[in-house]
Amino acid sequence: MGSSGFDQLEQSPLIRNEHARKKYGDLQESTNAVHRSETNETSSSVSPITDAERGQPEEEEEDLKDLLQVVKETVPLHDDPTIPVLTFRFFILSFLFIVPGAFIDTLNNFRTTAAAYSIFFVQIAAHPAGEWMARTLPKKQVNLYFFSFNLNPGPWSIKETALITVAAKSGATGNLATNALALVELYFGTKVPPPLAILFMWSIVFIGYSYAAIAKNVVSYDPQFQWPQSLMQTALLQSQAKDSEEKHKKASEIEAQANELGDERASLLKKQNGDNFPDTSGHSQMTVFFVCAFALAVWQLLPEYFFPLTSSVAILCYIAPRNHNVNFIGSGLGGMGFLNLSFDWANITSQVMLIPYWVQVIQFMGFVIGAWILLPLAKWTLLFPFQYGLMSNRLFTETGEIYPTEQLMNNDGTFNETAYESYGPVHLGSQRAWNMFFDYAAYVSGVVWVVAFAWNKLQESWNGTRGQYNDRLNKLHRAYDNVPYSWYGTMFCISMCALALIHQCGYLFTPLWTCIGALIMGSIIVTPLMWLYALSNFQLPTGTFNELLYGYIVQNKSPKHPGGAAFFGCIAGNAWYRAQIHLELMKLGFYNHLPPKSVFFAQIMGEFIGVPVNYMSFRWVLSTKWDYLVGKKTDPLHQWTGQTVVSYHTNAILYVVLGPRRLFLKYPALPYGFLAGLFAPLVVFCLHKRFPRSKLNFQLWNTTVLFSTLSTFYGNVSTGFLSKFIGGTFTMFYAYRHKHALWKKYNYVVAAALDTGFNLSMSFIFILVSLGINAPVWFGNNPQNVERCFAL
Repeated sequence: MGSSGFDQLEQSPLIRNEHARKKYGDLQESTNAVHRSETNETSSSVSPITDAERGQPEEEEEDLKDLLQVVKETVPLHDDPTIPVLTFRFFILSFLFIVPGAFIDTLNNFRTTAAAYSIFFVQIAAHPAGEWMARTLPKKQVNLYFFSFNLNPGPWSIKETALITVAAKSGATGNLATNALALVELYFGTKVPPPLAILFMWSIVFIGYSYAAIAKNVVSYDPQFQWPQSLMQTALLQSQAKDSEEKHKKASEIEAQANELGDERASLLKKQNGDNFPDTSGHSQMTVFFVCAFALAVWQLLPEYFFPLTSSVAILCYIAPRNHNVNFIGSGLGGMGFLNLSFDWANITSQVMLIPYWVQVIQFMGFVIGAWILLPLAKWTLLFPFQYGLMSNRLFTETGEIYPTEQLMNNDGTFNETAYESYGPVHLGSQRAWNMFFDYAAYVSGVVWVVAFAWNKLQESWNGTRGQYNDRLNKLHRAYDNVPYSWYGTMFCISMCALALIHQCGYLFTPLWTCIGALIMGSIIVTPLMWLYALSNFQLPTGTFNELLYGYIVQNKSPKHPGGAAFFGCIAGNAWYRAQIHLELMKLGFYNHLPPKSVFFAQIMGEFIGVPVNYMSFRWVLSTKWDYLVGKKTDPLHQWTGQTVVSYHTNAILYVVLGPRRLFLKYPALPYGFLAGLFAPLVVFCLHKRFPRSKLNFQLWNTTVLFSTLSTFYGNVSTGFLSKFIGGTFTMFYAYRHKHALWKKYNYVVAAALDTGFNLSMSFIFILVSLGINAPVWFGNNPQNVERCFAL
């Protein structure tokens, strides 16, 4: 760009587009989209909008009929496409929020339980920070050699807050590649050079973004897809927007009164009202946010540092602290976790305030079946003949010793038949075995469920892509230029070239042609799984199936690197995971009337900032927690276990070194998981068709959610699940149904505050540990067993 490049950018379709303004003007008459100051407050509220409040007769609301009621209650039905969004303020705040999030979320990937870096914190904090910058930055044009920009182009808008949220949610997250990189370094002694590692991390992300183009028109614009996560964030954003409007209105009233008075009385009036003016809804929300965040930050010092007993309260262990069977039943750190309560937010998380209640019920049912039914059956019956490693995802010999997997590979990468015959077959712990069974079932169920329950709707959505939806939101959206498909194609081609370069350097650990198989699988599942996520906010893990597929692909190839399955899984998995993130944020932009190209740019920028930070965090974990991750030492809180990496290692041995044929000869029941995933949704579908008005609501008995929960590996941590269910019942059932006004105002604010408080507390604990300040040993921090289950 030339010297006025940034000015041109601000006048481009991304920000101040005359073309968009003209298109918007053409749409005004047909959509009644622009409500002026008389109706702005009403239409931006998250409260239900009545015809009287809109000031329009019912017959003029034809374009609202296709919108879901919850969408009409939440999403603003007006827009001004001339509001700038890609501002200097946006870039500064995005960077400040992305860096800590990318670091923290990567740390969490190596912990057993953790509260994620809260995007709600970003939303809550970015808005007042942006308003402060709008008040304090000079309105100055900065001219640089290649471009120019204005430090403060005007008042802060909720659109800038929304775009910062988009950038943070893209970049302030972990990266799937850190698992594969950790696997080859921890278990196979290969460190991928940093430039190639970062290039791989970027490549798999952008391949996923490019795959979003496959499902984009099916699930992005059809009004039947509400995208709960995006709708929830929009509710908070619009609440913030309304609060700011109320505050500015109050400020204007006070200023008007002050102008009518003398200097002395005006000064007294302003002093009485304070600099921030009388308490408003926004001030109340922010007060709740900071109080809850501070309270949780202080509280979290107890379970994570001074008082670990509160992280897992094993009630049964107090009754019989030295009885092994009772301890196993009650312990949440090595047992079933029956009646076990956790007061550690890392074990609860804000998901209890976000996920629909029916999903939480199914997830708790899955936990009960897995931990409270299958675990005792495996321990005290002969249902599962192998009695060792019940709650471990490592591999074992016939006698229960850790299997020397490194002996199964010759120096040239071929399979060592002699060592295999010497050590005998590889054995799985019982929990790990049924995890794999239900993993296969969940994958198939995810596709079958969508086909059975939503085939007609899916067809309608697909047919709808050939025309235009005529609801209010889609009409408003036409004021902006969409992201061209050529952008997605270019991103895909560049990413594939990067993978080819990594392969040429010898660090892809898999033949390049297998990547084609990974991408084909991604293209098949992306639409049905996106459909499920857009309706229920449930994300189906696909890792185990991808690695099984890789095992079949390379089963007869030699030599082969065990890490190849993980790298293959990163490519195939991210084709779905990152496509989901991309479209979710595109929907957030759609709801908040952001230019699609600005959303696209914010996501790309977020990844370019976040991925190098992911890598630095990954290096810190390996350098400081190496002994915990490889099993030389045991973390007292069972947190730094690297269970995800251990699972990757197990899959590498099972699917690459041994191969699916040997695995299924030893465990012939595992392939029946595919049949379970095929028939279970059909059975539920038949029940729904036979009893469509049943109070049992068979359409909510989602087998994909159930199987996916049963495929979750708990390891030695089964605490927190009962506490999560109790918390979810209170927030998403009782409060949502019986205290809805209060829930709507504070639920997401409190969720953001609690996650924020957790992250602040973890940062403080990190400093304490770095300074060598250890927690005292006392009743609540017993070095033998923090739960006081002494028989384990």
